[in-house]
Amino acid sequence: MKKKKIYFLMLTATLFLSQSVTVLAVTESDVEAVGKDTAAGNVFIWFLCAIAFLKISQKIDSFLSSLGINVGHTGGNMMAELMVAARGLTTAKNVAGSSSFRGGSFRVGGNSSSVSQSSFLSGGLAGAVGRQFTQSAMQTMTGHASNPISRRAFESSVKKGGDFANGVTGAVAKGNISYTGSMTGTQAAQALSSYLGQTGIPDAPSYSGVEIGGGRIMGTETSVDYPNGTAFGMYNTEQYMAPEGNYETVTTADNATWYKQYAVDTVDRTPYMTGEGKIAYHENIVQKLPDMPKRKDRV
Repeated sequence: MKKKKIYFLMLTATLFLSQSVTVLAVTESDVEAVGKDTAAGNVFIWFLCAIAFLKISQKIDSFLSSLGINVGHTGGNMMAELMVAARGLTTAKNVAGSSSFRGGSFRVGGNSSSVSQSSFLSGGLAGAVGRQFTQSAMQTMTGHASNPISRRAFESSVKKGGDFANGVTGAVAKGNISYTGSMTGTQAAQALSSYLGQTGIPDAPSYSGVEIGGGRIMGTETSVDYPNGTAFGMYNTEQYMAPEGNYETVTTADNATWYKQYAVDTVDRTPYMTGEGKIAYHENIVQKLPDMPKRKDRV
């Protein structure tokens, strides 16, 4: 009889989990699709499911203990659980009353990375899941992992110049390339347009050959000023010294500042041997980026 009860309780717990998992993978497009009130309700339902699962786990533990099997404690008292529920209500209320949905802000630097989630997923287990989802998107976009859900969320956000995509792009751009990796290819070019706040702007520059990571952004820009395309380099002001020559300072969507330089005319000299056995040079004018500035941590 006890075995049947255990099986029933375990099946019930599984059903609760299967119904609550979908609430965790929340994206900007999901909130816009169902509305803020519905999204807030989903968060509250998830909290109720979590508390129900906790109580069921405690009941299973008591049955296992009666069979002589040592088990761990899976929950506290009812007062603590009521506090969790109250926090869930407060979070849901904040989501419903907020004027906009923000995907989060991120900061990565040095030999470690940290992600600060400022959306309604922040705090507790849900916050940990949100941070893990963001980390998954970073790994997917740098080729360290392959998560189709994270990729779709990033692609949806980058098309609108969303905070989620800009946060992921900024984290990769300012991160340690040895740990975070880099973004390349077509999606890196689209991410750069979003990161520079140029999504949907008429006559905005287009980018190609983009590489984002390690405190710098490199690529080719085609614009009204550079119709034939020209190479450019961007260097994070917190990580690099000011470059030599002409440069401008630009601010990205996450309020980070970057030194930006374009390629300049440079004389390229190619040596060759003359008929008299002397060394001479072929000289050509080519477009080259100035030397990369020095990193502040290596000065």
